[in-house]
Amino acid sequence: MSVLVDRLVNRLGARKVYRAGPVESDVPERSVRRIGPLNPPTKSGRPPALPRPARLLKPPQPVEALAMLPDNPPAQFIWLRQRHRIRHADGPERVAGEWWATEHERSAIRDYWQVEDEDGRRFWLFRSGDAVDRATGDLRWFLHGFF
Repeated sequence: MSVLVDRLVNRLGARKVYRAGPVESDVPERSVRRIGPLNPPTKSGRPPALPRPARLLKPPQPVEALAMLPDNPPAQFIWLRQRHRIRHADGPERVAGEWWATEHERSAIRDYWQVEDEDGRRFWLFRSGDAVDRATGDLRWFLHGFF
């Protein structure tokens, strides 16, 4: 394995060869970091409550979603001018902001849904806010990843 890593580093450069390492954070975009390909395994703390997508969008992309509030999944969403009708949804998984990170995150809430459209494609959507307290978010929907 180390011979392969050495070859890749020599061809691509040390900054291009890495693996994902866990970071203890409830905020999905902060839950992994780049580490060296041969670094020893690290303790990840507790695993996430539900599976995470293989690919996260950075930053999450806004979508237009049609959903009944407060706790129903979207019936459909539009992303990049393409309509996705939801056939199945799991959630919500509530993720609260890290209160120690910024003042804004003290009250920030995201409700995540794993959804599958009519074509079998699986997406990870979230709504910012809890639909009760306006301080928790503006109720906009975002696409955060793909399964």
